[in-house]
Amino acid sequence: MSIGEIIVIFFSVVMCIPTIASATRFDQWWIRGFDFPRIQISFLIICVIIASIVVYDFDKDWHLIAIAVLFISLLYQFVKIYPYTYLSSKQVMKFKGSDPDASISILVSNVLTPNKRSDKLIELVKKRDPDILLTLESDQRWEDEMSVIEKDYKYTVKIPMDNLYGMHLYSKLKLENIKVRYLVQHDIPSIHGMIVLRSGKKVNIHCLHPMPPSPTESDTSTNRDAELLMLGRDIDSEIHTTLVFGDLNDVAWSRTTRLFQKLSGLMDPRIGRGFFNTFHTGYALLRWPLDHVFHTRDFTLIDIAREKSIGSDHFPMYIKLNHEPIAGAINEDTDAPDEEEKDWAEEKIKTANPLVEKIPFSSIGNRVQA
Repeated sequence: MSIGEIIVIFFSVVMCIPTIASATRFDQWWIRGFDFPRIQISFLIICVIIASIVVYDFDKDWHLIAIAVLFISLLYQFVKIYPYTYLSSKQVMKFKGSDPDASISILVSNVLTPNKRSDKLIELVKKRDPDILLTLESDQRWEDEMSVIEKDYKYTVKIPMDNLYGMHLYSKLKLENIKVRYLVQHDIPSIHGMIVLRSGKKVNIHCLHPMPPSPTESDTSTNRDAELLMLGRDIDSEIHTTLVFGDLNDVAWSRTTRLFQKLSGLMDPRIGRGFFNTFHTGYALLRWPLDHVFHTRDFTLIDIAREKSIGSDHFPMYIKLNHEPIAGAINEDTDAPDEEEKDWAEEKIKTANPLVEKIPFSSIGNRVQA
């Protein structure tokens, strides 16, 4: 066996590890971490396949077997990311018409607590003029510096925290029945309630920022998965018009987020339109989509964009939708979860932090301003 063959075999084995690991249901952070860089993994597998074709002379059966395994691994990765390429059909149709009273625009920005460039976000808010701004990782300093926009945003929900899980919601549209919940952990809030469109239509909203699986935050993905799946299970998209948005610390193509979509019946406007990778701003070759906006079938898409950096490690995400009751007849439906998937979701929820069952809806008191 030549040195070239040994090197190619080594990298072939290395490139199969992410596929094998991510195909399992173990929730250790280093395994679930392979869910994120599927684009990058696919590129590296292609490089190893090319190297194999150059090095192997294919006079041995194992040459064919080795390259076949690489192709299977590449196919697995591509199947996961395919819906978010331009090759896939669009799940949400483009809005055609003009009905400003039925539209809603949302800007989601994980600001990164130590980031001092609030001026960049304020400038972006002035440029985009969203109906809703959701900031994540915002502390008291960010709250103070963003106060200059409150003359235009009458309704606010303020949860300043110093643990990277602060959250602030600014809205031009009326907010109703707003509650802050701590779904899984006592120090990680989420915002739930209703927003009233200019047409008078009431829309349920859910703003999330669960903890990611990582060596510095959580050893497993269980609590993050439970927060997403619990919300997905409890959303009735057939009855209530709903928006879910925030930094979910999960990629769009993961098993958890896809199951969240199945359970909730919510649409992902990125499908068929691109990845819209929002993290990490500092590494052009290592980015994936962590910031999301999901909605019920009765919306069509006006605009969607990843905005320029504001100095954070996340790019802001902007979306504008139009509420259109007939949209449900033209938007592509989501798949329904099977019984095995439902059981897995319930197991995740039950395995999570006991706060899942103990923390009820709580009044926000002076955190909500109007």
